[in-house]
Amino acid sequence: MNAAGTVQPERGPRVRTALVTGANRGLGRAVAAELHSRGFEVVVSARDGARAREAAAGLGRSVRHVALDVTDPASVTAAARALPEVDVLVSNAGVLLDTGADPLTVEPELVERTMAVNLLGSWRVAQAFLPAMIDRGWGRLVFVSSATGSFTAGLFIGCPAYSVSKAALNGLTQMLAAHTEGTGVLVNAVNPGQTKTRMMPSATRTAEESAIAVADAVTLPDSGPTGTFRRGDRLIGW
Repeated sequence: MNAAGTVQPERGPRVRTALVTGANRGLGRAVAAELHSRGFEVVVSARDGARAREAAAGLGRSVRHVALDVTDPASVTAAARALPEVDVLVSNAGVLLDTGADPLTVEPELVERTMAVNLLGSWRVAQAFLPAMIDRGWGRLVFVSSATGSFTAGLFIGCPAYSVSKAALNGLTQMLAAHTEGTGVLVNAVNPGQTKTRMMPSATRTAEESAIAVADAVTLPDSGPTGTFRRGDRLIGW
């Protein structure tokens, strides 16, 4: 157990395998790098298999890659068949398409595309990988969410589709946590905060800094919480 109260993955023949979606750049790549540094066997995924391969090569020879488009059922099914040993799923793939819009003017097509990735894509990969974790009696599912989807803080109307998609993702977190309670699988959502990526270039927090909070949720001990919304070691209201 480290100073943050989290545990390291077991070494040797039982090293845990972690799959990170949308990991070819930005926060996803930083999360993959952080988990790799903590001893996980990491699989980098992206819609474009070549970009996933390039990102994996840059993280280390032991890092694997897989093509995975969360909006494509066939792609998700193929990835799940190729990776039956996944113990940890970090559902990071997401889009922000409606910055500056408002609920009455945002194009419905943008709402559909946003929900297809941020909610349905996350739901699809959870359905593909969670059952095997439950069968093995151990697993971690971490959704990368956002405070824009918190009813406690107030949904942010400046990107309505994104905010609603993250609110729905938070709801999915609670449902899956309830469904997996007592199975050895922990399901939590993390708000990494505004992070400097292609999605949010004006932010000052680096992807590497934000990745620590996501990795800490992955390395919660077996007695750790499930069904929570987290910012580092602090809980956030739904």
